[in-house]
Amino acid sequence: MKKSKILAAVTALISLAALTSCNKKAASGDSASAKSVKIGIAKIVQHVALDSVEQGIVDVLNENGVNATFDLQNANGDPNTAAQIAMKYRDENVDVAVGIATPVALALANVLDEIPVVFGTVTDPLGAGLVSTLEHGERNVTGMSDAIPTEQHIALFKQLTGIKTLGYIYTTGEANSVSSLELVKKGCEQAGLALVTQAITNSSEVKQAAETIVDRVDGLYLTTDNTVFSALSALKQVFEEGKKPIFSGDVTGAQSGGCVIASGFNYYKAGRATGEMVLQILNGEKPSEIPVRFMTEPSDSDLLFDLDAAKNCGITIPQEFIEKANMIFENGVLTKK
Repeated sequence: MKKSKILAAVTALISLAALTSCNKKAASGDSASAKSVKIGIAKIVQHVALDSVEQGIVDVLNENGVNATFDLQNANGDPNTAAQIAMKYRDENVDVAVGIATPVALALANVLDEIPVVFGTVTDPLGAGLVSTLEHGERNVTGMSDAIPTEQHIALFKQLTGIKTLGYIYTTGEANSVSSLELVKKGCEQAGLALVTQAITNSSEVKQAAETIVDRVDGLYLTTDNTVFSALSALKQVFEEGKKPIFSGDVTGAQSGGCVIASGFNYYKAGRATGEMVLQILNGEKPSEIPVRFMTEPSDSDLLFDLDAAKNCGITIPQEFIEKANMIFENGVLTKK
């Protein structure tokens, strides 16, 4: 992947590199592979980004020789189902429980008192109450944050598209999306953009929300809202027909086309980072001693331009920016550099 000023810029806001001492892989040792262990991995909904996180966790443990049985669960966007999954893991006495996304992570943390809990892709673990500091875990809980540089994303979006009014669709029941709303507001204020928001409660409302907002905005910004991304194809269709650009903070969901710009960390790599934390626990480290992990390295992030979507919106991406991207979608084909 080409290193560039732009790619560095969209990751620089996450400035907790001092915490990356946990980035070293834990040795696989006899303690993790000597006995059979059961790992519960639950996600809030099924979509390509969260599936990639799940796969990354499984791959790391398998590659390190862990004799693991995986109990993979999907809460289908329902916090009540997430709570039932947590009780299932408690009754089965899993060795480690992993919660992918905030609602599931909270359910696991609330139900499991003694079983180690590792959260994955939680935007604001402090605001969610999962931990009280980023320097170490809380009791039996630690994990990985998917915080993204929202303010820099919005500035880049304005620079390349000339938008004056930004749209934001978010899920009221996802703490990460509510927290992200404040960052979106700040980004719009700094960039001099008007902001139009549309709240939803479940994935069935995504298309209607897109239809409600599309004519009121010049472009749409997407943070890592799992409910929105579970119905991303419907949203992209609405904005394609409206010839309005989308900036996605999740590159994984943009690789099939439809988002003019996408910038964010690689979710498979995030899954591997989460898996490394599980491995640390299996090798004897306590969650309370493991810092919250962030994806801070430039190599952890991707930058994508969809030239088909840009053309549909009447937008020309300067060649200097195209050269800095590591993914280009053009003529219906994704090319990775």
